[in-house]
Amino acid sequence: MRLYETARREVVPFDPGRVVTMYTCGITPYDAAHLGHAATYLTYDVLQRRLRDLGHETRCVRNVTDVDDDILAKARSLGVHYLDLAAEETARFDQQMRALGILPSFAEPRATSAIPDILGFIGMVLETGHAYRSGSAVYFDVSSFPRFGRVSGLSRDEMLALAAERGGNVDDPEKRDPLDFVLWQPSLPDEPAWDSLWGPGRPGWHIECSALAMRELGLTIDLHGGGSDLIFPHHECEAAQSEAATGEIFVRHWMHVGMIRLGGEKMAKSRGNLVFVGDLLTTHEPAALRLALLAHHYRTELDWEERLLEEATVRLNAWRRAGPGDGALDAVRARLDDDLDTPGALRAIDEAAQARGVSEAAALLGVGL
Repeated sequence: MRLYETARREVVPFDPGRVVTMYTCGITPYDAAHLGHAATYLTYDVLQRRLRDLGHETRCVRNVTDVDDDILAKARSLGVHYLDLAAEETARFDQQMRALGILPSFAEPRATSAIPDILGFIGMVLETGHAYRSGSAVYFDVSSFPRFGRVSGLSRDEMLALAAERGGNVDDPEKRDPLDFVLWQPSLPDEPAWDSLWGPGRPGWHIECSALAMRELGLTIDLHGGGSDLIFPHHECEAAQSEAATGEIFVRHWMHVGMIRLGGEKMAKSRGNLVFVGDLLTTHEPAALRLALLAHHYRTELDWEERLLEEATVRLNAWRRAGPGDGALDAVRARLDDDLDTPGALRAIDEAAQARGVSEAAALLGVGL
């Protein structure tokens, strides 16, 4: 199998051991699951299915960020406890992922379950000289880590622009460098707080995923994924703090999924232009939604249109008319091994379905006929 590796910026062999450890950044459960979530987790679902088909055991951890700025703000606006909001939205998300046929996670740990791990992790970063205290907060010192920027390949100016856009708080006067990022921060009066050596507060966003990934999967994981909007700052910061703390490679292979667009703009909660999975599942069957998303390559951006679901339904019905059989199975395996080429896999099944059954090939894509 060959997959694009973000840090190397090329398609390279992906040849893990028998047990493949994977970590995909999960949801911040303060709103319903949208198409971007579905496209991301479907990508790693198909990857796992092919790896299992090859004889591997996959252990894919998908976290739940149940404490951060977004969920606390939403809970405050609704007048509810943030953990109650998280529990409700996580349950709804899990139900919709099951409906889509997404394989169950090896573990789905919550950030709030890992506070002791996070505190110990921050202590390690401080002890190795890669972090500093300022006021009641602890920051990672990017100047101490020469490989900062390796994952994203961005210039300093590009990183500064994205950090400002994506909540990096580059104007924080407590920082030595605008790109330094918070590991521990004081809580506002109405926010949850935990005791620490640096004063009561709560963890920064990036440190949560490092602590959870290492707790569940060990110091080095085979593959780490998420949407391409997480490359910087989130995954860049994860890599830096993790490797600074342990001295070990954190991730062997970074793999990211392209964004979903609607009407020419990136689909995002901040823009209010989301298409929700739950709404689509009331009018179309899950297999059609899987096929609509698999018809484009995971690394490319997708301009979503309703017609994609209609085309997927026509395709699904054609496959079903072909009946059971192993048509196109080897061709689909070959396409998936070539940087998870799902559009090519679908075309191979279309062609085979004109003459023979294709149920086994469809099943490899998680589509039951």
